[in-house]
Amino acid sequence: MKNLIKRYKFFIATVIIMSIIFLIDFNVGKKALSIVGYSFKEMLLVIPPIFVLLGLLDVWVPRETMIKYMGEGSGIKGVALAIILGSAAAGPLYGAFPIAAVFMKKGVKFSNILIFIGAWSTTKIPMFLFELSSLGTKFAITRLLIDIPGIIIIAYILLRFVTKEEINELYKNAENL
Repeated sequence: MKNLIKRYKFFIATVIIMSIIFLIDFNVGKKALSIVGYSFKEMLLVIPPIFVLLGLLDVWVPRETMIKYMGEGSGIKGVALAIILGSAAAGPLYGAFPIAAVFMKKGVKFSNILIFIGAWSTTKIPMFLFELSSLGTKFAITRLLIDIPGIIIIAYILLRFVTKEEINELYKNAENL
């Protein structure tokens, strides 16, 4: 029972807080519950397709291929592939993390995983097309030309702050998923 409470402490605390909000102001509580419901529904629409794609990636792409193209010796092609995969991805940022875990299982270099997550959050192709049509070519291309080197620089800076032991622990945890 203690483990169950410990495991779901955030959920339990959220339910208690929502109950208090309902008691204080019913309309605010109703609005908050509506937002929670909308977010939950959105996640239910996004998560299953991501997990289907993850299963296919896990089965169809051999570990050796991932290591060859995005592993330790991949060099610039690993960086380029991480940017392309992150930019072509669809869905909110929380969808990138399960994919990053599969990349870890497949032996992808940690800096390429960071670049992939950065590209997913910043350089999506649909967002770029929207910026082209709404904000103009100059803005969209300038932002992209700043973001891509920025993502790479941030990934390598982060790599300097994370120890080898922490990286190995992350890879070990990804293997257990």
